[in-house]
Amino acid sequence: MAASTGQLCPQRLTMEHVTSRWGVLVLIRLQERPHRFAELRRAIDATESVGPVTEKMLAQTLQSLERDGMVNRDAKPVVPPHVEYSLTDLGHEAAVQIRALALWTNDRMDQVEQARETYDASKGRA
Repeated sequence: MAASTGQLCPQRLTMEHVTSRWGVLVLIRLQERPHRFAELRRAIDATESVGPVTEKMLAQTLQSLERDGMVNRDAKPVVPPHVEYSLTDLGHEAAVQIRALALWTNDRMDQVEQARETYDASKGRA
C-alpha cells in the first residue's frame, strides 16, 4: 500500500535517514560523545571532503534521527537553554554499523577507483 501512495516503506525511510550525507556524520560524531547543536555543527564542518552543514539541514537531520529513536535530545530547563544530543542504544548500534561501512569504504577506495577506471576504459570514457 505504501508504494501505491508514493510513500517510502518504513525501512527505506529509516535507511535514508541513517545513510544520508548528514545522518552518517551525525551518528559518527555522536558516537564519540554527546554534543550541543553548535558544537556538533562545528565538528561536522571540520570533516574533510564535505561542505558545511546548514543549521536547517542539521536540525532536520537531528529531528529525523530523534523521531526514528536514534538520537536523544536533552533540553535542560535553564536560561539560556542548554540542549544536548546523544545517541540512544538503537542509535549507537546504527552508528557502529555506519562507522564500519565508512572505514571499509575508506580502506577499499583504491580498489573502487581501479574498478571505475577499468569500467570507464572498457566503455571508451576518458
